[in-house]
Amino acid sequence: MIWHDLRDPNDPELDALAERYHLHPLHIEDCRHGKQRAKVEEGADYIFVVLKPVHVNNDGDVLISELDLFLGRDYVITVLQGECPTLRAHIDQFRASNKETRPDRLFYKLLDGAVDAYSPALDCFNDSIDSIEDAVLEKPMPATLQRIFETKRNLISLRRVLSNTRDVAGHLQRLETELIQRDMWPFLRDVYDHLARDMDMVEMQRDLLTGAMDIYLSSVANRTNQVMKVLTVLGTIALPAIVISGFYGMNTKDLPGINSPHGSQIAIGLMLASTAGLLVMLKKSDFL
Repeated sequence: MIWHDLRDPNDPELDALAERYHLHPLHIEDCRHGKQRAKVEEGADYIFVVLKPVHVNNDGDVLISELDLFLGRDYVITVLQGECPTLRAHIDQFRASNKETRPDRLFYKLLDGAVDAYSPALDCFNDSIDSIEDAVLEKPMPATLQRIFETKRNLISLRRVLSNTRDVAGHLQRLETELIQRDMWPFLRDVYDHLARDMDMVEMQRDLLTGAMDIYLSSVANRTNQVMKVLTVLGTIALPAIVISGFYGMNTKDLPGINSPHGSQIAIGLMLASTAGLLVMLKKSDFL
């Protein structure tokens, strides 16, 4: 069994391997053009699989790479495009300790390594969602809402990748080919189960984000209500003083104490007394 591990899809060695193993030109084109969805196709005497491992950077963005696999009777070809440290570490580890003599077993290990690369991304989203939930409870800000939208957008991208990869795992289980022996079927089912579990995790995270958004909107609405309540109370408290000062500001001589040298003190006393009475009434009505 020969394992050809290519780091660059434009490597001329890929053309040599295509001629040597009679690989279809469209599959070589898929390797070099990239931006393919996860899929599995059967060639003349080989299986071509496209996987989409992911990596979450420090900014929380999902970076989607591409791993192309060719499984033949006595060879495996891997072409990794993009940066995925988790999968790259798996591949380097396999190469350092590879003792497999069967291509289908190596193929399964590479497939399982690509699926395992989703776990760190899901853990990053769990941590991010925990911090978002704390933020919306303690101090909801517009920046928190922006984080919620960005995280939901990244989760949608991850869900699309997981959905296509799960279809690949399901297709591999149904393939009737001599390239994958029967004893490998349980391992392929295990890969499918891992992908189904990851899909459930993504759905749960999307529900948590939806709940966080509801909490944010409720917190903002409650804060607005509190502000309006304070403004209403302040306006109500100031109302008696405004009414009394309005009466004494009129051009008339019939108001009590208007001609007295203590008229200002009388007006201020009326304002204070009416304001105090209003405060007592609001207190008894539980508005304060």
